[in-house]
Amino acid sequence: MKNSWKYLSLLLIILFASCATREYIPRIDGLKIDAKTHEAIGQDKRIKILVMHYTVADYPSSIQILTKKQVSAHYLVGDDALENKVYQLVREDKRAWHAGVSYWQGRTNLNDSSIGIEIVNKGFIEKDGERIFFPFDGNQMQKVAKLAQSIVERYKIPPTAVVAHADIAPGRKQDPGPLFPWEILHKKYNVGAWYDIPTVLEFLPEFYKADYDSVEFIEKVQNDFHRYGYKIEQTGEWDEQTKDVILTFQYHFRQKKCDGILDAETYAILQALNKKYNR
Repeated sequence: MKNSWKYLSLLLIILFASCATREYIPRIDGLKIDAKTHEAIGQDKRIKILVMHYTVADYPSSIQILTKKQVSAHYLVGDDALENKVYQLVREDKRAWHAGVSYWQGRTNLNDSSIGIEIVNKGFIEKDGERIFFPFDGNQMQKVAKLAQSIVERYKIPPTAVVAHADIAPGRKQDPGPLFPWEILHKKYNVGAWYDIPTVLEFLPEFYKADYDSVEFIEKVQNDFHRYGYKIEQTGEWDEQTKDVILTFQYHFRQKKCDGILDAETYAILQALNKKYNR
């Protein structure tokens, strides 16, 4: 009897594996599709980027918005600390409508090449001209981290392609904000990019020697942000687009100072990241 169950289990595994293999092979009457004899080496996975969002809504409202309206995401992570699951709203092989007008590392229309994770969170409130962001629950972040780790491993997503919604749409979006634990994701789960402190210290003197308001220095900074992945034009001015990118970068990597103004540490972190990931 035990052997019978073993054989049955083996047959089921083979059946499911074959079904998964045939999933993308069309069935056409009178025509055989041979997907085994030849396979091109010129191919890769569609998913290149992982994007983190927050919902700016409670769980019931988030479900309503993400399933019944013209916006969606592949996954939703709720805020129930006792619930050990996440919700898949869109299959990974399908395109979710989560990125909107977007750009990262030369790619546009990132719905086509990304997976989106929405996290239930109220976002922020305005108080005395400042944005006060709501923190994320620890259990919730563990679920996000495990999910992100799986996605990154399966699609071989590089560290610099794990991004915030704000990163791909500076000025237009703020999520998931400056309280999102990017450093923990990197150090504990090997998800996303983070800088090395010794390299940051190496670049601090470079900032103090620079002519801060010179066209040459500003264009260099703009080019450095573009090199890392942001959409930014080289104008040689501290204009709104540049301030938006700096603020967005600070939300991600300089969370103790988020004002859109380039200081020595923000500059040095940018240089350290480019040295580490974009040699």
